[in-house]
Amino acid sequence: MDNERLEKYETTESTKERKPSALQPLFFAGTLIVGMFIGTNLGDKNLFQVKTGTEENPNKLVSLIDFIEDNYVDSVDKKKLIDDAIESILKNLDPHSYYLSPENLAQAQEQLEGKFEGIGVEFMILRDSLMVVKTVPGGPSERAGLQSGDRIVQVEQQEISGKELTSDKAQKLLKGKKGSEVNIVIFRPSTKASLPVTITRGSIPIESVTAAFMVNDTAGYVKVERFAQTTYEEFYEAVENLKKEGCKKLVIDLRGNGGGLMDQATRMIEEFLNDDQLIVYTEGLHSGKEVVKSSKNGDFAQMELVVMIDQSSASASEIVAGALQDWDRAVTVGRRTFGKGLVQHEIELPDKSALRLTVARYYTPSGRCIQRPYGDSIQYEDDFHNRLTNGELTVADTTHFPDSLRFTTLGGLNRTVYGGGGIMPDVFVPLDSTLLNGVLGELIYSGVLREFTFNYCDTRRKEFTKFKDGNDFLKKYQVSDAVVGELIKAAEKKGIRVSTSALRRVSGELKNRIKAQFARNLYDDNTMFQVLLENDRDFKQAMQVSGKTLKYASNAK
Repeated sequence: MDNERLEKYETTESTKERKPSALQPLFFAGTLIVGMFIGTNLGDKNLFQVKTGTEENPNKLVSLIDFIEDNYVDSVDKKKLIDDAIESILKNLDPHSYYLSPENLAQAQEQLEGKFEGIGVEFMILRDSLMVVKTVPGGPSERAGLQSGDRIVQVEQQEISGKELTSDKAQKLLKGKKGSEVNIVIFRPSTKASLPVTITRGSIPIESVTAAFMVNDTAGYVKVERFAQTTYEEFYEAVENLKKEGCKKLVIDLRGNGGGLMDQATRMIEEFLNDDQLIVYTEGLHSGKEVVKSSKNGDFAQMELVVMIDQSSASASEIVAGALQDWDRAVTVGRRTFGKGLVQHEIELPDKSALRLTVARYYTPSGRCIQRPYGDSIQYEDDFHNRLTNGELTVADTTHFPDSLRFTTLGGLNRTVYGGGGIMPDVFVPLDSTLLNGVLGELIYSGVLREFTFNYCDTRRKEFTKFKDGNDFLKKYQVSDAVVGELIKAAEKKGIRVSTSALRRVSGELKNRIKAQFARNLYDDNTMFQVLLENDRDFKQAMQVSGKTLKYASNAK
């Protein structure tokens, strides 16, 4: 699982207009919180009293916070008390109702909108310097002439190198409104020159579809990282381009995709179904049942389809996998998905913070509830560890379902599929034990691998000029033992010890990761994913299934 995960949420077009009954819990929560804000701004200290004798006193929480502020032995941050109270209330409802501060809300909205405003550069902090890893193609920095390997040393005459340089600080300096200008100074190692550059900020896309390419003459691969406002358009364009190249069989990679906007997922699903087929429905105590069906015959309804999923595929990803599985349109490959099937409705508060309240559950077309169980007696946050220790991630047939969780597919094959939380794949692939190796994980998640590969490419670019392009690099470049040795030395300087026996066990995967990072630094994400898939067990199984989906679907238990 990624060491950094962004919280995702779902919404539907139908949640924008709800019957009055659907708004009752939201109205209550909104009233409570608005009351808090009113309470914080009223000057009359005697207006509220702590009424301990009234169990359902709607002003109890506001009164209590005022009482604490007026009587506590030390000064208190009233805003923080209110925020903490809201967080506690939501936390005790379910795992996915939560409160977002103004800062966190802005970051989340960027991811869901699929864009931000800035200079369009990917950077990393190395040796207390801000290094340009790559520029966004066609973005402001590329147009201004910035190159991979440049060091940004000044922003608006402010030196930004040194021990105090952080990613947050750099982002605050470089981001800004579209159309505004920022003056920077870069140092270019290749010419040893310092260059002043003025960049006009622009709207920078955050891509949802990070890779799309032909694997062979008839099979294509598409990686979908998240479901944001532009995901359907990106996906449709990618698949259309693959069709032009001869794609008849498609592998959709949803591993690690934590979800996002439901309407983007349903539009994607629609392209693989026929008209008037159920895609998903939601149901809650106050919201009733709301149904989403396909509104046309999909443009890719005849394309053979394999969907790759894993334990980190959640929410909108599970809607995609579940609907295509239920209609016998796709064979799912990998491991059981996360099991996040709660619908959140967002309420933005006056201070630009927000709460996201669960109002319903998601169900697949066959009637399976996607949400896995939660509650006081369940270690919800330890799910990955529990699955690992009980063998579910590494051994087939370790998960058993009662008859009450058996459902039947709707596409004509009448296969048995299972509810109870998450989407169970048709074809199980055990988690590669190499990826669980502590040394490999430490090299990846400590940032050592990323720093080393960037630095290697940055200082030895001439070594790679012999390759005409990414395809030439893929065919001819091999990571040598000497390069691995240099990485291990870099790791040891960071305090990471790698024994000979441990290195022997992960050598193949480590070389693959090094080459993949070289590919990304030198070329693009497509080239990187092509390298990674060479060692990918899930993908190899998906390719075995591809072209034989009817057979695999029929035999799936």
